[in-house]
Amino acid sequence: MQKITNLLPQEVWSYFNEILAIPRISKKEKKIINYLVDFARSNKLSYKRDRVGNLLISKPATKGMEKRKGMILQSHVDMVGEKQAGVEHDFDSDPINACIEDGWVRAKGTTLGADDSVGIAASLAILASKEIKHGPLECLFTIDEESGMTGALGLQPGFLKGSVLLNLDSEDEGEIFIGCAGGMDTIASLRYKKKRVNRNKIALRISVGGLQGGHSGDEIHKGLGNSIKILNRFLWNADQRFKIRLSHLEGGKARNAIPREAEALITIPPGSLELIRVYFESFVNILKKEMEVVEAGFHMALELADPPEFVMSRKQQKKLFNALYACPHGVVAMSQEISSLVETSTNLASIRHTSEDRLEIVTSQRSSVESSKRDIADRMASLFRLLGARVKHSDGYPGWKPNMASEILNISEKVYQDLFGSEPEVKAIHAGLECGLFLQKYPDLDMISFGPTIKGAHTPEERIRIETVEKFWKFLLVMLEQAPRY
Repeated sequence: MQKITNLLPQEVWSYFNEILAIPRISKKEKKIINYLVDFARSNKLSYKRDRVGNLLISKPATKGMEKRKGMILQSHVDMVGEKQAGVEHDFDSDPINACIEDGWVRAKGTTLGADDSVGIAASLAILASKEIKHGPLECLFTIDEESGMTGALGLQPGFLKGSVLLNLDSEDEGEIFIGCAGGMDTIASLRYKKKRVNRNKIALRISVGGLQGGHSGDEIHKGLGNSIKILNRFLWNADQRFKIRLSHLEGGKARNAIPREAEALITIPPGSLELIRVYFESFVNILKKEMEVVEAGFHMALELADPPEFVMSRKQQKKLFNALYACPHGVVAMSQEISSLVETSTNLASIRHTSEDRLEIVTSQRSSVESSKRDIADRMASLFRLLGARVKHSDGYPGWKPNMASEILNISEKVYQDLFGSEPEVKAIHAGLECGLFLQKYPDLDMISFGPTIKGAHTPEERIRIETVEKFWKFLLVMLEQAPRY
């Protein structure tokens, strides 16, 4: 079997392979930061950390490049931890088990973390090299990008010296990004009344699985299945027919991923068992036909379970089912300025029990229009307040407005054309990048974002296209050589 460390460019893949062994899910980045600090020390490079934990490693210009503008290579150190049902993996301690498959590097049953370990690896390969030409160089490694961008939010003016920033966190080779959506979360907390279960009730566990999931920005327009919406659709309809009672409802994990799995525990009257089984089979067949093109792996299961002690009060149960049914998920509006760009969206990301009598529902909103982002977040808040829940919003992050007059953009288009004989696509992205937050602190930064091709980010289907890493690397090296002069 071919080894990852033998792939080209070897210097990038070698660091990528080392990073795979370091647990680094969001808010638990201590081990990866320690690794980067050790790297800086062993290579005799200057480094510093800010008060929120971001790390900056600096390297002087190579000979003859001293008059170039300072360049900042930026990547985030955390990753999303998602795994397939039945896969045993502890993201706090276990290394990522990666393999090579049909021209891709992927993990076995978990997220790979190529988002953004490939950006980290490329930065380290440049910092370690004694041959690569570059001007004054800073490599910024931000924390907690995936669960709230708190690293970028906490970045202070004066921490960076460079005036040009290359964000190495995009996922489509051949595309250069110059804008992104802003985002925020709306979180509802519902305290509910519990009722003791009658002894003659039958308990059923209903589960949804086999969905692709996906990045709630990049893939929100694809019509992928949302496990919470699907499961609630069944529960809502079953409640009209069979007087079900809900004991437990859980689905989704990451705020920025479309949920792939969900599960509910309900009770029913004994006489309804066969009727609900017949209805269940009919429901599943209908859903399979609806989603056969985009979700061929979709499946649901209904099985007998041990009776729970308590269920939710009927009044609150009905309100919950109605709220989740009415809850929007997906594209809200398309851009009127940029063709095929999603302008505004919302993702019903997760629902879970935080205690014996409290549910938490997490949704995330994105938009390239700040007022529209706030509007959809307020709509979500009003819906959940009708449910009787307490609602809060995250601080959120701003969008990044495209600058077609950007000097580094003009250079990047020419470099790409000269290297590969084709024009890159210059685009804005509906996903969130940290660039908008950087501009708040450093309004004169000139920025672009690019990267190799990564598919299935934030899901166990995450994979990185091997051949695009070499193109990404060649492009990055020439961009450093062609850094603008003062």
